Amino acid sequence: MSKKPIVLFVCVHNAGRSQMAAGFMRELSQGKVEVLSAGSAPKDSINPTAVEAMLEVGINIADNVPKVLTSEAVQESDAVVTMGCGDACPFYPGKRYEDWVLDDPAGQGIESVRVIRDDIKARVEKLLAELLS
Repeated sequence: MSKKPIVLFVCVHNAGRSQMAAGFMRELSQGKVEVLSAGSAPKDSINPTAVEAMLEVGINIADNVPKVLTSEAVQESDAVVTMGCGDACPFYPGKRYEDWVLDDPAGQGIESVRVIRDDIKARVEKLLAELLS
């Protein structure tokens, strides 16, 4: 039996994009993927508009806590998805890396965050299909 793939989602603040991506991956993978998220400069709490947008699709990320990116998290991951963290993300050979160019939901209204959320969901669905194929 092969081990579950581990996916790490990274953005700057670990308060919006990476938390939404992690929420979708947890929900859509139904336990088939281990999910981590972190930020290069984490905020104190999750973006409330991101929480609201995710609740609209039945996923609660309100209790998540932003975490600092560690090289250990990257090393233990099979796939690392970055979202605007630039050079702050360590690179290790043999890992699958994807850089998703997404608007930052910080300071944006719910309508804009819904668009970002839906884009993230589509990307997570594609990544999940590739990981489990």
